[in-house]
Amino acid sequence: MNLAAAVPWMRFSCLSLIAALSLLPPVNAQVINLPSNNQAQPIDPNNPNNLRPVTQNNTLLSIESGDRLMNEAQAAVESQKYDVAANKLQEARQVFNQLSNFYQDLNSSFSGIDTRVSDSQRKKALESAQKRDEATYRLALVHRAQNKSELAVPLLIQIIKSQNPTRELGKKAYQQLLELGFVDTPYPRQGGSSSSQK
Repeated sequence: MNLAAAVPWMRFSCLSLIAALSLLPPVNAQVINLPSNNQAQPIDPNNPNNLRPVTQNNTLLSIESGDRLMNEAQAAVESQKYDVAANKLQEARQVFNQLSNFYQDLNSSFSGIDTRVSDSQRKKALESAQKRDEATYRLALVHRAQNKSELAVPLLIQIIKSQNPTRELGKKAYQQLLELGFVDTPYPRQGGSSSSQK
């Protein structure tokens, strides 16, 4: 069969197929309802189509959400449900850490462009970091209550590194290390100066 004879045949076959498909009834999409879980989904910062406001009470990525997790953890501690408290505090740490990192990124992005926006984001980053360290401290205390000092020690050291030993939370974290026997030199020193003496 030569090519000149094949082209009209292919054209006729395609037109026949199109005509046959146009006679079929339209197909309606079926919607499958999946069981809903009330778990918050992580926000993709690279998705420009995500227009949900983060100030809603149901979003996981907010200071209010982290505070809610901290309150739930406190209630669990009071009920001596330490595993539940540990999970809630770990979630709160993650929320506050992500918030702090995102606000720091925004601060850096606006630095030198708009001081007002940059300062606002820097303050939010500091507030989130402080709350993260508070959640970390409470988690370390929960681990102590569970006799899991091997989990408490790294958390306490993270707090001291983040807060500095001279700040109140840093001092409390160091005191916990002293009580655990991980360190043996009290800080601050009793009777005045905390600087090293020769």
